[in-house]
Amino acid sequence: MILGAILAIWVSNLVAAVVSMGIVGFGLALCFLFLEAPDLAIVQIVVEILSLVIILAAIMKTTPEDTKEARGPLRMTMYIGGAVFFIIFLVSFIRICGLLPEFGSPVLRMAGDYIGSGLQKTGAPNLVAAIILNFRGYDTLGEATVLFAAVVGLIVVLRKVGRKR
Repeated sequence: MILGAILAIWVSNLVAAVVSMGIVGFGLALCFLFLEAPDLAIVQIVVEILSLVIILAAIMKTTPEDTKEARGPLRMTMYIGGAVFFIIFLVSFIRICGLLPEFGSPVLRMAGDYIGSGLQKTGAPNLVAAIILNFRGYDTLGEATVLFAAVVGLIVVLRKVGRKR
């Protein structure tokens, strides 16, 4: 994933850069699978495919080559601004992580019930999948419907047959 991200930054062909970013996204989906979160992996794959199609369609309508930036004070200002933002983000992240409860401790009323009786009520060893498919099945159905509608909308917008020039 790191090599795909580095390649996306350094390559001048925009199609190759988008494909490299696709490698990062699909690598993240594999990470979700290894972490036993198949629901997140499915959503990541769907979002990644839709994003790649939209970005590739935009690139095909414009130019496949990246424009070269002029070197100068504006570029250096952008680098310094990015570094300052990263440092502020990192410090804020570390401070916020100190305020979070200990990992695994339920802080909501329903979380305690899900954790305490999820395995007995569902028989599923993966508690996240049990909650998504059993306890919150209608929410999952609604989310899947929204994703399906987005895919159909994308197909309709990007189709070539019937489109006027």
